[in-house]
Amino acid sequence: MPPDALKRRPDEARKRVHRLARLMDSSIRLPGGFRIGVDGLVGLVPGVGDLATAGVAFYIIVQAARAGVPTRVLTRMALNVGLDAVIGTVPLVGDVFDFAFKANLRNARLMDAYLDRSEPR
Repeated sequence: MPPDALKRRPDEARKRVHRLARLMDSSIRLPGGFRIGVDGLVGLVPGVGDLATAGVAFYIIVQAARAGVPTRVLTRMALNVGLDAVIGTVPLVGDVFDFAFKANLRNARLMDAYLDRSEPR
């Protein structure tokens, strides 16, 4: 789908972002109600795991940009991904942080907040 089509239909980008964010951050239910995602599991693989999950997180940012989210919100989204990636490289502490921070779900909410405010009433 061409980028212009996504700008006209941010609802499709929103669905895509939410589906991917849930997969990455909360798709696996653990006993006690805690949820983790593929991001934390793949992030356990040293080096390559954090790089791969950062790539998926930046794809979410690209989708938000195509949906018309402004630069200031995209910057905040990138900071979430950067924080997740940098702290994720610290052995053990980074792995726990990956499971708890959920940058992709945070970014989906940032995208929603902007799109909800900018929708015509």
